[in-house]
Amino acid sequence: MTGILYLVATPIGNLEDMTFRGLKVLESVDLIGAEDTRHTGKLLHHFQVKTPMVSYHQHNFQSRVAEFIPRLKGGESIALVTDAGTPAISDPGYNMVRACIEENIQVVPIPGANAGISGLIASGLSTERFVFEGFLPTKKKLRDGLLSELGGEKRTLIFYESPHRLRRTLEDFLGVFGALRQITLARELTKLHEDFWRGTVEGAIALYQEKEPRGEYTIIVAGNENQESEQLSQEEIKDKLRKLINEGISKSEASKQLAKLTNLSRSEIYRLSVEINY
Repeated sequence: MTGILYLVATPIGNLEDMTFRGLKVLESVDLIGAEDTRHTGKLLHHFQVKTPMVSYHQHNFQSRVAEFIPRLKGGESIALVTDAGTPAISDPGYNMVRACIEENIQVVPIPGANAGISGLIASGLSTERFVFEGFLPTKKKLRDGLLSELGGEKRTLIFYESPHRLRRTLEDFLGVFGALRQITLARELTKLHEDFWRGTVEGAIALYQEKEPRGEYTIIVAGNENQESEQLSQEEIKDKLRKLINEGISKSEASKQLAKLTNLSRSEIYRLSVEINY
């Protein structure tokens, strides 16, 4: 009989979120593959788990797959864990899973904490249909291309972001989603300083012009819910323009933002803005 590959979710901040089943598996397997052995070592020490552990991360996963597969086929069982949350999400666990499936080795998920889902359910935005995007590409061309594809996405969007890239990401969101798109910033989920901020993209940018981003962020962005221009009459568009302009947004910028919500062009909406009586 072959062994089993277990994918064990670990806490994203609060150690009390570790499941009984997850601990039982970590105690019973022959080996634990961890993204960062120092980080996971603290978790194992806290729960007095003494199972041997080796690293498994983006820089060595190919050699580890070649090492783990024979051990699994020989009857040993291995648990994969990430630094925080569910393995194979935004880490190379996928490669190990694929290799096991190709070798007819059983793969068993052990569910638990997940930052994306935790942020989504408390965001106040629609949970009926959503898309997980994780971390955006760091290269500008890839990043711009992906965001351009997501501009018309109707489903709720889930992103991860680090504090030093948050401001850049919010500026990118402004150009793609517009100033008025609803957004929730979930910071330091399950930790002592857990915080939720809910508002618009424009409001989030203003907030972080005044304060320094701190901690890890899960960002939830509302889907594009109103893309049909026939749902808005010219007078309704003028009302929206009037409101934005009275808030201090220029006619050009207001026209740009409303063009994202309708099938009218920016120039057509700008012509309407000229007709408005303030």
